[in-house]
Amino acid sequence: MDVLRPELLWIDGRCYRKNFLSDSPLETGPDDMEDEDEEDDVAMTTGCRDMYADESCDIVPLQKTDRGYKLTLDLPSDLYKFIIGKKGETKKRLERETKTQVQIPKVGAGGEVVITGTDRQGVMSAMRRVQILADSGRAKLPFTHFLSFPLMATPIKKGFQEFKSNVLSECGQDQGIDASIFQNPDKLHLTLTTLVLLTDKEVAAAERVLKECRDDIIAPLLEGSPLQVDVRGVEYMNDDPAAVDVLYAQVHLQDGSDKLQTIADGIVEKFVSAGLTEREYDRVKLHATAMNTLFRRDPSASPDKTDRKAAGKGRPLKDRESFDARNVLEIFGDFHFGKTDLNSIHLSERFSSDSKTGYYNCAAFVELT
Repeated sequence: MDVLRPELLWIDGRCYRKNFLSDSPLETGPDDMEDEDEEDDVAMTTGCRDMYADESCDIVPLQKTDRGYKLTLDLPSDLYKFIIGKKGETKKRLERETKTQVQIPKVGAGGEVVITGTDRQGVMSAMRRVQILADSGRAKLPFTHFLSFPLMATPIKKGFQEFKSNVLSECGQDQGIDASIFQNPDKLHLTLTTLVLLTDKEVAAAERVLKECRDDIIAPLLEGSPLQVDVRGVEYMNDDPAAVDVLYAQVHLQDGSDKLQTIADGIVEKFVSAGLTEREYDRVKLHATAMNTLFRRDPSASPDKTDRKAAGKGRPLKDRESFDARNVLEIFGDFHFGKTDLNSIHLSERFSSDSKTGYYNCAAFVELT
């Protein structure tokens, strides 16, 4: 863990630093973890009883009862397993150490997580630990949605089809190159960020933030003018052109400005501040995936964070086969896919296809002009 860039957790709109206690026998590096129960141990240790002693109790609906205190948490059922832990050990330890009882609905049954106890601080401590376990668990789940600029214009699709045909014709004999690793032209897009949205309520929250981005970031910057882009040139993700997993098309604003980058960075910052995504890099890397070796085994494996999330616990897919892109880069390094206007930003559903457009199903969108 980089002590200068600790992991941050957003809980109830507030940001917490997740400390790493190296002198605890339970604390080992996250890369050394072998199963979810051990990972839960680390999350539990970071939520020690005294951590939240200075927290105000007014920020949660704490109820006084005849037997003590009670509060409820509205959490997606997908996160229950991270609170329960293997064979229920995480939940049992939490209850024992905070002297509380944690009632969790059965998966699919709905309802809320209920925490009760005789001690006010114990209930508050249990609540914080449950939230940390839930947030840590959410980070382990594959993303469900992503924000994107669709590139569905006919000129771009035609350019991409020409690129695919020419590459297969001239470089099809190169190691690892075949038709299966090319993007579906109906799904060409620029990815801004990915999200794990587990309920309709969370999707609605993302839609609200997206509309705020339109009003606070996009409209003042564009002032009604379109974002005209030129899709030209290809680049690769790693440092060895002979073993490439992702080849992408580069996107440039025709006016040469940095408006697109400013909009992309501003949107991601908004979603990070709202606790709906995590910041991966200082700036958004704007690109359109053209070839991806994950498509070889899963044609719907897009967009880009699939590389990390689909592997499970951040581990690479063992059967992923890279391709030799040296000839592709030499022959088609400056290939021109076409020009178009970016008209909208979509909150897209992963693993989906719209029956009319062929693009991903749209959970929400905003027009740029």
